Amino acid sequence: MELYKKNSDTENVKGLSFLRTVFLILSLFSISFPVSAYMVKYKEDFYRLYHVHYQQYPDDCIENIYWLEKAVQADFANPLYADAKITTKEQWEKYRYLFMMHLNLKLIEQHLRLGRTYDKKVANFYDAPWKEEYLRNLDKAKSCYSAGLYYWQEASLWAEKADTKGFDFLYITDLQDWEDERERIKTGELDYGKTLNRELTRVQKVIDSFVAMDSKSY
Repeated sequence: MELYKKNSDTENVKGLSFLRTVFLILSLFSISFPVSAYMVKYKEDFYRLYHVHYQQYPDDCIENIYWLEKAVQADFANPLYADAKITTKEQWEKYRYLFMMHLNLKLIEQHLRLGRTYDKKVANFYDAPWKEEYLRNLDKAKSCYSAGLYYWQEASLWAEKADTKGFDFLYITDLQDWEDERERIKTGELDYGKTLNRELTRVQKVIDSFVAMDSKSY
């Protein structure tokens, strides 16, 4: 399975720097986010704090990235408290793989949403007076898309683990959407790698257009 096309691991790590800074700030002020009365400890708990707004602003995306990252880092709850009915060790194993795949897919979605808030599709000649501001925003968009490639690698690996022969004819019926995601990754119907690389290529062209502007451009 091809996980990367153009971006090296070094570029992906560099692309995460902007989001890591945001994550650190949120960690310091996480008490400002509304949480349930019970202790938030396990993956399932943090995942329930993730939510998509009808109109999603940058702060909403950043908050969701925070909760999803916390979910990735946390331990799983006991199978009795899983987000699906688990009765066998095989189901428990596949459940964990699907969960990790799904978390990384949601992280990609949020990075795409966040990146698009800073993105600019075209560098028009009349945008020249605001060249530097556009370049700063485009760099943030590029960082978001680059970070998404890291999560695509992770999602692809977990999807592959959940699709081994040992899991033939074993489906977590309570998580049909996640099973569908796994199958779509397997067939190539879902390929965020193509999407993210396409966006990165386009953003770089827009950046190059802005960099080429001078005092005579407007």
